[in-house]
Amino acid sequence: MPLPTSRRRFLQLAGGSLALAGSPLGAVASKPRPLAAFPTSNDPAPILLNFNECPYGPSPAAQQAARDSVAASGRYQFALAGELRDTFAHGERIDPALVRLYPGSSEPLNRAALLWTGPEAALVTADPTFETLGEMAAARGAAVHRIALREDGAHDVRAMVEAAARQPTGLIYVCNPNNPTGSITPRADLEWLLENKPAATRVLLDEAYLQYSEQASLAGEVGKRDDLIVLRTFSKLYGMAGLRLGVAIAPPGRLAELATLGDNPLPVPALAAGLASLRDPLLVAQRRLQNAQVRQATIAWLGKRGFASLPSEANCFMVDVGRDGAGLVAAMKAQGVVIGRSWPVWPQRVRITVGTDQDMAAFREAFSKVTGG
Repeated sequence: MPLPTSRRRFLQLAGGSLALAGSPLGAVASKPRPLAAFPTSNDPAPILLNFNECPYGPSPAAQQAARDSVAASGRYQFALAGELRDTFAHGERIDPALVRLYPGSSEPLNRAALLWTGPEAALVTADPTFETLGEMAAARGAAVHRIALREDGAHDVRAMVEAAARQPTGLIYVCNPNNPTGSITPRADLEWLLENKPAATRVLLDEAYLQYSEQASLAGEVGKRDDLIVLRTFSKLYGMAGLRLGVAIAPPGRLAELATLGDNPLPVPALAAGLASLRDPLLVAQRRLQNAQVRQATIAWLGKRGFASLPSEANCFMVDVGRDGAGLVAAMKAQGVVIGRSWPVWPQRVRITVGTDQDMAAFREAFSKVTGG
């Protein structure tokens, strides 16, 4: 059975295809699949609630900044990258020396697997959670210990520490809010995890969805210790998934380790759009509220029809559909709405991305037809 394909894994596979095409083997490789074969805005199923993208796209200011930057994109614009890094650091009240920019947060996550997991360095992760790190660690020969989420959707940090203590463990991975559930692990639990984990084990904290939540970031803790790496992205609330811009926050020594795997200048339009996004004082609060209102209205609508969802503070949630999740996903697509998938540990729960009011109206109509509710 083929592995399920997440958004980040899709990007990795696509990137791998591009790399192959540019190599001497490209001439004999099988013909790449056309882009239209993947779900896009041109897909016959136009309502896309499957990849946790922000349906509003980059803010108007970010779009304008990206357009204005194109004329200067013939040069690398290192100063612009430095300005973006410093602006981000100032907003987080951290030292810019702790910040490094990447094309999305997937790249530092992948690098972490390559650097800090292997046959003698296990990975401890949640189940379910974002899977790419576990897949890459397993490919490296690492033991991967998947710890069930608590009933409230939080990470079971005590069980994770116990698992990490049983053998040499390179990384503990926490996605907060979690993907696919959107659920929160309280700050007190994360602080307990940091204080009680094995001393040689690093914690990789993925805060890709943090801005949708009222939860405070742990970025400020990075300067106090050498075993915490925090990831952030512009792909979610800022609506820049296709522009590819992310951040790793880590002690200088850890950033230097990440940099041993190479470095490249970032796309100038992404830098310009990211800087414009950071400079908008209202954008985060507005989109957080907008997302929460649509999400909670949808969860309430489902609940009235007997379909329970985990509490979520992200732009996605998991709903128990009471039947085979894969079958429901297929039935929804036939109705013109593409939703997320189920996870092996929860075959009857599916992930729903929060779209616009109009998107969710289409979702409700299709869901009613599919479930007879």
